[in-house]
Amino acid sequence: MPSLTPRAMPHLPQLAPSRRSRASRLALLVGLVLAGQVPAQAQSLLELYDAARIYDAPYQSARSQADSVVYKAEQSRALNRPLVNATANLAESRADTPYATAISTRTGVQSLGVTAQQPLFNRANDKTIAQAERNIDVARAQLVAAEQDLIVRLVQAYFDVLSSSDALDTVRVNKKAIAEQLASAKRNFEVGTATITDTREAQAKFDLGTAQELAAENDLNVKRLALDGVVGRAGIIPKRMAVPVVLPPTVPADVEQWVSQADAASPGLAQLRLAREVARLETEKARTGHLPTVGVSASLSEAHTRLAGATRASSFGPTTGTGPTGSVSLLVNLPLFSGYSVQNRIKETLALEDKAQSDLESARRGTAQATRSAFFTVQSLRGQVLALEAAESSSKLSLEATELGYKVGVRVNLDVLNAQTQLYQAQRDLAKARYDVILNGLRLRQASGLLQPQDVNAVDTLLAR
Repeated sequence: MPSLTPRAMPHLPQLAPSRRSRASRLALLVGLVLAGQVPAQAQSLLELYDAARIYDAPYQSARSQADSVVYKAEQSRALNRPLVNATANLAESRADTPYATAISTRTGVQSLGVTAQQPLFNRANDKTIAQAERNIDVARAQLVAAEQDLIVRLVQAYFDVLSSSDALDTVRVNKKAIAEQLASAKRNFEVGTATITDTREAQAKFDLGTAQELAAENDLNVKRLALDGVVGRAGIIPKRMAVPVVLPPTVPADVEQWVSQADAASPGLAQLRLAREVARLETEKARTGHLPTVGVSASLSEAHTRLAGATRASSFGPTTGTGPTGSVSLLVNLPLFSGYSVQNRIKETLALEDKAQSDLESARRGTAQATRSAFFTVQSLRGQVLALEAAESSSKLSLEATELGYKVGVRVNLDVLNAQTQLYQAQRDLAKARYDVILNGLRLRQASGLLQPQDVNAVDTLLAR
C-alpha cells in the first residue's frame, strides 16, 4: 500500500499580535475549535473500525456468505467421494398353493448389509467441483469489497460528524461576534454616534444566526445517529484533525497508474473474471453430456432365513440357514440420444459465456472511469484546500481592515458583520475541504481496489492524539 507521507502545507502570513482586534481573536478561536481541540472522551477512528467490523450488518452478511460458500464447495467435492449405506431387512411371507402336495409355506428373512458406490469417471462432477472452488474465490472477493465499503462508510460518517460539529462551532462563534457587535451598535445609538440602521442590521444578523444554530444542531444530531448506526455505539465523540493539518499526498501522481492498478486489483473485476470462468466451466460441463460415466458398486450382506410348511399328507418343521452374500458391479452409462438437449444446452452456455465476457468488459470501462473521476476529484479538492487557506488568510486581513475603517467612520456596522461572516465561512469550508480530501482519497483507493484496513490506521494518524 502506498504510504501516506506527510506534506508540508504552504506557509500563510501571520498577523502581528499588536494588530489583532477583538474579532480577529474570535477568528483565531474558531480556527482552534475547527482544527485542534480534542474532547476528553474522543474516540479514534481505528477503535471505531474494530467495533464496526463486529456490528455492521452488511459486512457480517458478506462474511456469513463467504463462510457458507466454503461448506457448499465441500458438498460438491462429495460427488467424487465414496457413498456408503447400511441396509437392514426384516421380511415375513406366506404362500398357499393348490398344486402338487403343498398346501402352504411360510418364509422369514432377516438381513443386514452394507452397500458402497464409488465414481470412477464422471467429467460433469469434476466441472461442478471446479465451479464450486471458483465460487469460493468469488465470495472472498465479495468480502473484500464489503470491507472496503465498510471503511468508506465509517470514515464518511466519522467526518460527517466532524464537519457538522465544525459548522455548529462556526455558527456559534459567528453568533457570539454578532451579539457583541449588536451590543456595540446599541450603545453607539444611545450615545448618538450611530444610526438605528446599524442596530437593526445587527439584530437581523443575530436572528439569522439563531436560526442557523438550530439547523446546525439538528444536522449534527442526525450525523451522530448515522455514525452510531455503523459502529453500534451511542454518544461517540470523534477526534479532530491534528494541528497543524498535514494532508497526505496522492501516490502515484499519474492517473493512468491508478487505472492499471484498478484493472488488476479491483474486487469487482475479480468477481466478474471468476464469473466468466464459471461460465466457461458450465460449457465444459454441458459438453460432458455426450461422455460416459463409470462407477463401481459393492455390497455385502448377512441373511438369516427360516422356512416352514405343510402338505396334504404331512407337515415339516421350520428349517433355518445363515449365510453371507456379496457382489461387486462395474456400472457404465453411455448416453446415445437425449432429444438434442445436450446440443442446445451447449449453445445456451456459450451464449452465457459471451454475456459474462461483455459484463466484464463493461465493468472494466466503468472501473477505469470511476478511478479517473475519483483521482481528478482528489486533485480538485487539494486545489480547493490551498485556495481556502489563502481565503482564510485574506479574510482575516479584510476583517481587520474593515474594523479599523469602522472605528474611523469610513465603514458601517454591516460591513464588519459581513467580514466576520466571510471569515467564519472560509474557516468552515476549509475544514470540510480537508475532510473531503481524505475521504475521497479513500474512495480513490476503493475504486482502484487498493483500499485496505491499513488505510484506516493511516487516516487515524492524521487525527489528534
